[in-house]
Amino acid sequence: MKFAVPLVLFAALAGLLAAGLRRDPHLVPSPLIDKPAPAFHLARLDEPSRAFSPQELLGKVWLLNTWASWCVSCRQEHPLLMALSKAEVVPIYGLNYKDNRADALEWLSQMGNPYVLNVQDINGRVGIDYGVYGVPETYLIDKAGVIRYKQIGPLTLESLEKTILPIVGNLNDELAK
Repeated sequence: MKFAVPLVLFAALAGLLAAGLRRDPHLVPSPLIDKPAPAFHLARLDEPSRAFSPQELLGKVWLLNTWASWCVSCRQEHPLLMALSKAEVVPIYGLNYKDNRADALEWLSQMGNPYVLNVQDINGRVGIDYGVYGVPETYLIDKAGVIRYKQIGPLTLESLEKTILPIVGNLNDELAK
């Protein structure tokens, strides 16, 4: 009887751990889904004297991809971003997160640049507004400036084909109606 309580507590804890391990970490629900994307006005990576704001993209479906030159997972997803960019299915804008400008530009020069343009979030304030857990993260934003999907971690061919591209198609079809 003296071991019954610790044994029950251990079994309950093991059950919670097992349930948690079966969950997909990329499916963390975001409170921003179906809400307007947070506004920002940031310097462009290529031309810091010029700024960019998401309000410039109202009327377009687009992706916002957070990335950094120091991010190993960003390197993993980069070939997929390059292919998506070449396919011209949806424009990709970059949010360079807590990075050194020279390192980011060098990384894009070496790896290729899939982005229409990049902005610098040097202190991570915009990332906080978007609920960035870590890079990479990708947000699908509709023509009204509303976040429709959030991918935590690197994009995969499966996430693009099964989730993101169908949503992009639906969002673009809504305009045609």
